[in-house]
Amino acid sequence: MPTAIVTGATGITGRAVVDALIKAPEYTEIYTLSRSQKSSEHPKVKHATLDLQSSAEEMSKALSHIPPVTHIYFCAYLADPDEGEAARINGSMLSNFLDALIKSGQTRELKHFSLTCGLKQYGVHQGQPKNPMREDDEDSLFWLEQKDRPPNFYYTQQRILEKYTAEHHNKWTWVVTYPQDVIGFAKANFMNLATSLGLYCAVSKELEGSKLIFPGNKDNYLAFNGWTSARLHANFCLWAGKTPKANNQRFNVINGDTQSWQDLWPRMAARFGCTIPEKMFPSGDEFKAYPGYESSHTKLHDRPPVAEVADKIGLKDEFKKPSELFCQIDLEKWAKRPEVIQAWERLRDRHNLDQAAWDGATWNFLGFLLGRNYSCVASMSKARKLGWTGYADTWDEFEHTFKELEDAKMLPLVQA
Repeated sequence: MPTAIVTGATGITGRAVVDALIKAPEYTEIYTLSRSQKSSEHPKVKHATLDLQSSAEEMSKALSHIPPVTHIYFCAYLADPDEGEAARINGSMLSNFLDALIKSGQTRELKHFSLTCGLKQYGVHQGQPKNPMREDDEDSLFWLEQKDRPPNFYYTQQRILEKYTAEHHNKWTWVVTYPQDVIGFAKANFMNLATSLGLYCAVSKELEGSKLIFPGNKDNYLAFNGWTSARLHANFCLWAGKTPKANNQRFNVINGDTQSWQDLWPRMAARFGCTIPEKMFPSGDEFKAYPGYESSHTKLHDRPPVAEVADKIGLKDEFKKPSELFCQIDLEKWAKRPEVIQAWERLRDRHNLDQAAWDGATWNFLGFLLGRNYSCVASMSKARKLGWTGYADTWDEFEHTFKELEDAKMLPLVQA
């Protein structure tokens, strides 16, 4: 019977993997590893405290108390604004963990290793990618490693995993996943989309006028994008771990319903009891602040990723300008406005909410997702051709996660 280790088990993707493993009857024991609290009280789950920034020797001591497992799901990630430092830290975390597995004898029974990455693989954080992004398409810029581009820790981690696997005679198989803008529940997670978005909507309802202004820009509002349900991603990881045709491959993992904020935002307004402004973008296509607020504007890398293949796709000289992030409402400044803080405090006191939800909100990350002036669409064809049929409705996943956040006292309960 398979058994599993999950790292980053209290994060968005890790927590969902644990839940999926609990529901999978074939898994008899699940070991969660993190610096913080146990992620589940289910009897199948056992927790061990482990710091992935510690040495291989220290980690091996913690792992030596765990019976050898058959499957490992590596969902841990440590953010750093310096991309070179992020590559060093996250690469070291994975290599030390793999060393610790070997030292502790954990690889004796190991059959499969799953590594969670993301669409930064295609450089979406540097600007407009070539759409749709495909895993095995040379023109999808799978490795953006031109000399003037910063390091990418996903590349570092994948090479480490392949190297260790080869050095141990391919005793185990691996899969790498690329989810996009993950929708799921976790507390104080660096990339927590749903919590920050839900707080913005709830506070907007509490403010005078109850208008739900889209804080990003018009291009983003009208763009088409994909999202990834944490639950769907977890199910994919389990599917890939038992599908031989998926062995030693990389996969995009998105919901399957290309969506747009022009559809989702009015639903957000209706759910939280807000109204939609008559003119969402009073300045039209111009990069100007929404009246009464401060804006934010950032230029990304000098060349958007798609510029690297412009000649091949017949668009030579079309991408000479950098992509931009523009928010007509700077969310970090918005969250510090006196009337916003007062509105949150009223909600907190009225509904007995957890102050940590507000303190841990990731406004900068939400601003990045809403402020991009380009579409990001990933193809699911590769996984589909191998038999993956999973699908999630993006709005349904937002609704599910908002309800989880309400139950956890991180968002006020919306009255039906």
